[in-house]
Amino acid sequence: MERTHSLLLDEEACSQLGEHQRAQFIFQWLSHLKKLLPSMERDTIKQNQQRLIDQLSAILIGSPGPPTRWLFAHCLAQVYHQGDPVPSTVFLERCNDIIRSKDDSPSGLPTRLAALACIGALFEQLGRFLAGSFRDTLTNLLKAMKSAESQGRYEIMSSLERILRGLGIGAMPCHREVYKAARTCLTDRSMAVRCAAAKCLLELQREASFLWTTELENVATLCFRALEGSNYNVRVTVARLLGTLLAAAVEPKQPTAAARPGGRAQTSLEEVMDLLLGGFLRGGAGFLRTSGDMLKGTSSVGKDVRIGVTQTYVVFISTLGGSWLEANFPAFLSLLMELACHGKATQTAVDAAVTRRCISFILRSTLGSLLGEKAQTNAAKQLSLAVAAHKPAVDAALTDGNAENRPSPWDVSASQHLLVCCLLELGRLVQGLGSTAAPLLADSSTGLLDSVLSALLHPRPAASLAAAWCLRSLVVAVPCQGSQLLDHCTQQLLARKSSPEAVAGYGAAVASLVAAVQHCPLGIPHSKGVLVLDVAEDLLRSAAQNSRLSLQRTRAGWLIISALITLGPAVVEHHLTHVLLLCRCVFPASLREQDMELRRGDYFTWQVTLEGRAGALCAMKNLLLRCPALLTDDVISRLPLACAVTLLNKLPALLRSYGSSIRSFCVVYRLRVYDLLALLPPHSYQESFGLVMSQLVADVSSQENLNQPCSELTLLPPLCHHDDLQLIGPALLQVEHSYIEEELHGSSVGGGSLDNDAFSLCESGDAAPSPLPPAVALTAAAVRLFGVLFPHIISAQRVKILEQFVETVHQLKGQRQQTVHMHICAALCSLLQHQGSARGSLGPEEVRAPSLSLLSAALESSSPLMRCLAAEGLARLVQVVGDPGFSVSASLLCFDRLKTARDAASRSGYALALGALQRYTGGISSAQHLSTCLGVLFTLSQDNTSPEVQAWSLHSLALVMDQSASLYRLHAAPTFTLVLRLLLWAPATHPEVHHSLGRCLHGLITCLGPDLQGEAAAVAALRSSCLVGCAVMQASPDSLVQSRAIGCLQQLHMFSPAHLNLAALVPALCEILLDDCVLANLCSSYLCLRRAVVACLRQLVQREALEVSQLAVTLVKETPRRDITPLDVTMKEVGLEGALFTLLDRQADCCLRRDIQETLIHMMTSSATTGKLGLWLKLCKDVLSATSERRAAVEATQEDDDWDPWRDDDSSAFRATQSECGGSFTALGWATRRFAMDCICRIIAQCETADPAHFSMALAQERRLHQSTDFLVLHLGELVRMAFMAATDHSDQLRLAGLQTLLVIIRCFSDVPEPEFPGHVILEQYQANVGAALRPAFSADASPDVTAKACQVCSAWIGSGVVSDLQDLRRVHQLLVSSLLKVQAGRDSAATLQYNEAIATMETLAVLKAWAEVYIVAVERSRRKEPSSQSTDCSEPGATGLLKLVQSDQSTLSRLWLAALQDFALLTLPQEFASQLPAAGGSFYTAETVKQARVHYSSCWASILHATSLWLHSTGFVMSDDTPANLSRPATPTSMGHTGSVGGAKSPEDINSDRLHLILGISVEFLCSPHSEEQMENITSCLRALEALLDVPWPRAKIGNDQALSVELLSVLHRLMVTRESQCVQLAVLNLLQQIVSAAQEHVREKRHSAEVDDGAAEKETLPEFGEGRDTGGLVPGRSLVFGALELCLCVLVRKLPQLSPKLAGTGQNAPGVSSWTDGDCRLVSTALCVLSELPSICSPEGSVSILPTVLYLLLGVFRELVHRPTPAGGAAAGQGSSADSSPVMQSALQALKSVVASPMSRQEKSSGAWKLLLRSALSTLLGLWNCDEGRVDQASLLTALTVFLLSAGPDVCAVEPLHSLCLQRFTSSMEAKEPLVLNRCCQLLTSIFQAPSSVAVPYIQALGPRLLPFLQSVEKRRPQSAEELAGVLEGVRAFQAMVQAAEQSQRPQLVAVLLPLLISFLLDENALGSAPAVWRSLHEAALQDLMRLGPQYSAVFRSLMASSPHLKCRLEAAVKGNQESLSAKVPSRGAAKSSPSITLKTNFL
Repeated sequence: MERTHSLLLDEEACSQLGEHQRAQFIFQWLSHLKKLLPSMERDTIKQNQQRLIDQLSAILIGSPGPPTRWLFAHCLAQVYHQGDPVPSTVFLERCNDIIRSKDDSPSGLPTRLAALACIGALFEQLGRFLAGSFRDTLTNLLKAMKSAESQGRYEIMSSLERILRGLGIGAMPCHREVYKAARTCLTDRSMAVRCAAAKCLLELQREASFLWTTELENVATLCFRALEGSNYNVRVTVARLLGTLLAAAVEPKQPTAAARPGGRAQTSLEEVMDLLLGGFLRGGAGFLRTSGDMLKGTSSVGKDVRIGVTQTYVVFISTLGGSWLEANFPAFLSLLMELACHGKATQTAVDAAVTRRCISFILRSTLGSLLGEKAQTNAAKQLSLAVAAHKPAVDAALTDGNAENRPSPWDVSASQHLLVCCLLELGRLVQGLGSTAAPLLADSSTGLLDSVLSALLHPRPAASLAAAWCLRSLVVAVPCQGSQLLDHCTQQLLARKSSPEAVAGYGAAVASLVAAVQHCPLGIPHSKGVLVLDVAEDLLRSAAQNSRLSLQRTRAGWLIISALITLGPAVVEHHLTHVLLLCRCVFPASLREQDMELRRGDYFTWQVTLEGRAGALCAMKNLLLRCPALLTDDVISRLPLACAVTLLNKLPALLRSYGSSIRSFCVVYRLRVYDLLALLPPHSYQESFGLVMSQLVADVSSQENLNQPCSELTLLPPLCHHDDLQLIGPALLQVEHSYIEEELHGSSVGGGSLDNDAFSLCESGDAAPSPLPPAVALTAAAVRLFGVLFPHIISAQRVKILEQFVETVHQLKGQRQQTVHMHICAALCSLLQHQGSARGSLGPEEVRAPSLSLLSAALESSSPLMRCLAAEGLARLVQVVGDPGFSVSASLLCFDRLKTARDAASRSGYALALGALQRYTGGISSAQHLSTCLGVLFTLSQDNTSPEVQAWSLHSLALVMDQSASLYRLHAAPTFTLVLRLLLWAPATHPEVHHSLGRCLHGLITCLGPDLQGEAAAVAALRSSCLVGCAVMQASPDSLVQSRAIGCLQQLHMFSPAHLNLAALVPALCEILLDDCVLANLCSSYLCLRRAVVACLRQLVQREALEVSQLAVTLVKETPRRDITPLDVTMKEVGLEGALFTLLDRQADCCLRRDIQETLIHMMTSSATTGKLGLWLKLCKDVLSATSERRAAVEATQEDDDWDPWRDDDSSAFRATQSECGGSFTALGWATRRFAMDCICRIIAQCETADPAHFSMALAQERRLHQSTDFLVLHLGELVRMAFMAATDHSDQLRLAGLQTLLVIIRCFSDVPEPEFPGHVILEQYQANVGAALRPAFSADASPDVTAKACQVCSAWIGSGVVSDLQDLRRVHQLLVSSLLKVQAGRDSAATLQYNEAIATMETLAVLKAWAEVYIVAVERSRRKEPSSQSTDCSEPGATGLLKLVQSDQSTLSRLWLAALQDFALLTLPQEFASQLPAAGGSFYTAETVKQARVHYSSCWASILHATSLWLHSTGFVMSDDTPANLSRPATPTSMGHTGSVGGAKSPEDINSDRLHLILGISVEFLCSPHSEEQMENITSCLRALEALLDVPWPRAKIGNDQALSVELLSVLHRLMVTRESQCVQLAVLNLLQQIVSAAQEHVREKRHSAEVDDGAAEKETLPEFGEGRDTGGLVPGRSLVFGALELCLCVLVRKLPQLSPKLAGTGQNAPGVSSWTDGDCRLVSTALCVLSELPSICSPEGSVSILPTVLYLLLGVFRELVHRPTPAGGAAAGQGSSADSSPVMQSALQALKSVVASPMSRQEKSSGAWKLLLRSALSTLLGLWNCDEGRVDQASLLTALTVFLLSAGPDVCAVEPLHSLCLQRFTSSMEAKEPLVLNRCCQLLTSIFQAPSSVAVPYIQALGPRLLPFLQSVEKRRPQSAEELAGVLEGVRAFQAMVQAAEQSQRPQLVAVLLPLLISFLLDENALGSAPAVWRSLHEAALQDLMRLGPQYSAVFRSLMASSPHLKCRLEAAVKGNQESLSAKVPSRGAAKSSPSITLKTNFL
């Protein structure tokens, strides 16, 4: 209705449309009317009411389809409800007339159905307004139902349901009549009618109390009858009805209900359970039928009835609620277990399997969904008591007492089923509770472990195996129990070897406990594996000693070995040889011996033999599955495959000899052989192909296996395509009841059970395995192996086998033919699937015909699964053949058969095949073929006589759409027309058609894709059709169809989001979620519907999270609901987000949970930092607090019970959480709460990239004053509280999440200051909380991974600097001390023996890493405090306090650190050096756990390395008395003493060398290897460790003495510099370079000094040459330290200044200018220049000559770039007056230049000549820098560099012409410069030059002195106007004074006579002084001071000048007088506060 927005139907536009378009147009108008009516004014509706009624009446008689009539009925009722209701009675009577009419025309039925819908809608909307017409209407409806067809009966029941809903209590007089009518329909042949009747009764029971009082038994019997032959929907609906009635009977909703005949107003729980028990055992059968069955000993109750009753149990308990269940669980469990023990429920193996599964489903669906963790713990106790109650009976059965006291075999057999159900549910409960169940297991009063262990001795395997699985679940939940239980079971197994029950039970327990380790990251000690293998071997060796125990011991031994293999390659590789030897010993050594053994032995011997060989084969299979890397070709060749396969051929003879006594053992043996061969590479048993294939052909096609056939549901679904399985129905879809629905399709020999295969205990799944019976599993294994082996046999044999299959199928008839045909087709499809996946071929053309024949026959099968299999097989056949001609022939075959076939099965099968043919060949590429397919499928899809053909053809049509892609767009419009027509007309009683239509619609949307966004009329029409189709499916009562509609809308949102109305979609999705949670697992019967809803929400919130959240809340607030659920309340209080958290806690499906989590994450990401931060934090806090338990663990950690409120410790934090509650949530599980903690971490991470105010309290408080925004820092208290709550929980996973959150909080907020208390940080107030959160993690029973994480938090807290008080810091420090003591205790501690040795390694290394990080921080703090302490002569207590705390354990830590580093160094050796690893392991790892330990070492070594280097730095490599003599710790049992020398203890020198090379080796090895950016911290730690080492003289001397080592270090550093962009790393690299060069300098200096001392008075010219280059000057790359240093410096400089490189200078690859350098860039360049300047000092004279050109080139190149000033866009020179010589880089460049120019090498005889030439060249280059535009260079810096040359190089370099003249010219031009700064700098430098030695100064005095005088004389006429000009004048005066001092004594008076008048000219008279500018006064004062100083010094000249120049004298006197007056004026003012002096001094001396 995009074009029409009016209230009335546009009849003119409607009349112009065709029939199909008109139906769509009317539906759109009705949809629009439905939305429009509630929002319109009543008057408007009344004005148009008659016209509306007329238009709606026309629709009524127009034969509307089901969706249209429901929508039309709703709109009609809305019109009367919103407008004038009076005329409604007339319309109601009209509808009744239509129903009474006998119109049998084609249009009559739709009209009557529409009238029925109108009646229901009118009563529902108008309610009691139509009460007067109710009885007549009801009579009419009941009369019409007698002659109505199925659609009519369905519609009548639906109308009655609506009438009852509308009238409420007003319909009471007719309740009985409605009840009678519904009773009849509840057993109708139409399943849809049954569902409608059940819903009608469900509505009736709201007011009709007789249903759950007097008629309860009758209704129950009726429901049991309704379950017979029912489908899934009927079972769900009837179960909901009966469960609701039973719940109302137990707890009546109406207190005033009539009392029952017995006088009681309510039914007891026992009576209700008896009703259900009777239904489960007898169904709805009458007395005679039940009695006959009892006499015959059979059960006629179908599985469908029992499954329906099971669902009823769940509805019954769910309706009563979790609180009721918690209070009444003991009674409920007792009554439920009566069902498990009842003989009729377990008469056969099939019945027993179904019963056990049903009871398990009841317990799982109630306990797992309705109860919180505390209630689940109580339920586990009750289950344990139920198990313990049977212990006496088990003990009595095992004793040899008198027969009277022993229980009967029937009692023992009955008890096994009860124990299986209780034990499996107990295991599931505890596994779900996780580590929170630890107190439950430790509770001696409950005795849970004893109860489970007692069940191991049950005589029946099912019970003992269930107990073993329960033990496995307990260990997975609480890993700390694993080792103890394993020890106990092993001891019991050895102690009770004479009991077969004990051997079987405890053997299974040992195996399950070992298999549980694969789910426990903490593992078990390696020694346990050795012990277990020894036990298994002992069992196998002793099996032959006692024939009574042989079978049990053999089975237990191999079961334990198979479990041992699940520990993985790291463990198995140590035992592989032993296991292979045991496997070989079971089989004969040769085939000859095998032939001989057939002639001896009896049936029991062969039972034991076959059992042992089957166990060995299972162990080999586990090896292939778990340790494929260990099974090389050599190992596989040692497997006894030949004997194992050959025995297959001998089994028939054994069966003939010993009969059925060994039949089951033969079946199991064959199963094991097939499973093993399917995993092995075929070439390993190539010689046995023929024998194996003959066995497989017999197993697949022989009639011998028909007595125990494999069910379709077991064999076929894995071979079918997943999309095709949707055609089978809900049984194969993801529904809540799949666990029990599978039993409907189970095999006739029984369903899955643990006792079918004890080896399934070793499987890797979390859920209890349910292996199929061996006979059933054998067929499936044969099918799998056939597909693997068939391609490897010769072609002729392939053809023969397939032809034999065809012949076999033709010879059989009836059920036998169907079964064999199914097996053969499954084998063929397995083959085709294998070959298709491997891109293999089928063989010669002769195999095609029999394959096609088999598959085409299967396409005509009556079994839907067979047809799906055949269609998939045909598609695979086309793929494998790969011949286009064959593909065409297969298509033609389908076309031909579709023309001739008349039965629905054939037509549906070939229709599906037609769509699936091109599935694996790249799709449909022929337009003609596509058109042909569409023509056929269009025709079939409109066959109204067969809904099955319609559904299958429409599904095939959807497949064609997917395969034809864009080619299909031409056919989109007609397909839309077809789909909409069928959607609008297909009856609701066939939902499978609607589901296929939804699949087509989804395919159409995908085909059109983004084109749906277009605005063209054709696109708009298609888009409108999409929306109409989705609306029709959304209104469907079937959940699968609704889920498909949601999927279509989701797809439409992806392609065209603007055209999707979220205001309608989001409420619809939320409505489903709310309805789904009314009853756990029930109202949302289909898991796929919930998945679709959440998946759609996940996609929506990625774009419109805020809008979705608002719409969801609006729905709950505005939409009235009859039944308010807890989820409604949750959504009202905390919105959709809170509802999703609740859903997350209730759902067990992993896919659904993942989608919910992603939805929440998207919503949080989009809104957490944009206004809803506080809401999210409160939501997470409520979730975290939603537990029914108190923090008992926290209370237990208090040190005493007497709490002192003034005591300043952590106890105050414990009481902070006692009043916490879950807010809107109740009793959420630990997994949901852990996710809430993950959300907190995500919020913090998101805030880090958002507003800085999130981490600044001052800024946040300021912003809050002006904005209504929220900031994270304002919620810091809540964050810490939540982290504390999680860190102190019972769940280890939640504790880890809490500690991680606490770590994140510390890292993010440790530097945030507290505005109210300057000098303090905001986290300081939470010290007690942090300490309290950490303390439980260090308790004796804490898990090692929790302790390791807590150590990380401790180090972060101590290192954060939050706590300044040493006493407060000591609390957390003590926790680390306790962990250090635990480390020192070594591996023999009790905690270490519980888990794998690698876990002890992890914990130890975590402790050492934490201490290392604390020590690093302590050292850094003490270094920062040293300067302040030296200046103030005192230091703060906390400055060195932390260091003192660490130093108290320093000796122990240093030993442990060194031991850890030595371990790490050994573990990082390449594989070829693995033999060097210690045989007994290292200090902290064992030899068996090397691979696991490497992971832990790699995460901790860097910090330990840094700390060790700092410790060695603090000791200066001086060994103290307590320092160990080797690198390992004495406290460690496996101390590595082998590192010592052979002759005894090492010397201190050797020990220090070992330590140095250990650190250097680890660092160099790591820095050389390629690593990712994630290891940047490790790189930094390595570099800092090396820096600390090289700060110490001894290692610096060692490195300086070893040039090869130095060069290697430089090469590593160079690689690091090239590959890393981090400035921090680059600075550290250059600092290291500087240290290495300094070490080399010290070494060369020492050598030279030693040579000078040794040679004494020898001539210096004869001294040996030291330094690189020697006497040749050559530097060899790769061996030269200087060359390596030059490379590094060049790398840095060229990166920052590419202009230095000739290759890059002209390429335009210029880096940003110097002006854009950061501080880091400046430091990098400065350090590089400093290193460059030091390089000549470590060279010989000749070597220095070699590198000097490079050094000077780089120095001057950098200098050139530094003085270069780019001209701005305006054209004026930028910064002409500024100078860069004050910048750090310029200062470094000038200092480096001075170091090089003043180098001693320039004065060495061997090198002085070359140096002078090179320095002159450098000076020439420097002077040439002035040649460019003077406005673009920094002349001041150039003058400074020039002065460096003049003062440092001497006249030999600078006095040479023309350099001397150019130097003078530069100074002359600078003195004439107009820039004040240049002039200022020039005068400063002239002062330095004038003060230099005369050889340098005289020429410049002579040349520049005369130019200085005019400059000073001009000042009197033009006084300075700025501070810069004033500075220049003053510097000129100083230069003149320096010239005076440089002159000879006789010449000085003359110069003074010139200077004094100049100074007097600067003075101001008295009048001008007061008004003169500040600059002039400053000049006046400076001149006066100089005159006062020079006057006494040159008094003669001064008097002469004053006498000869009276005007100068007057000027001077006036200045002095004015100065004195100003001083006298200041003295009183300064001393006003003091007493006046008594003596006045005379100040006028003139």
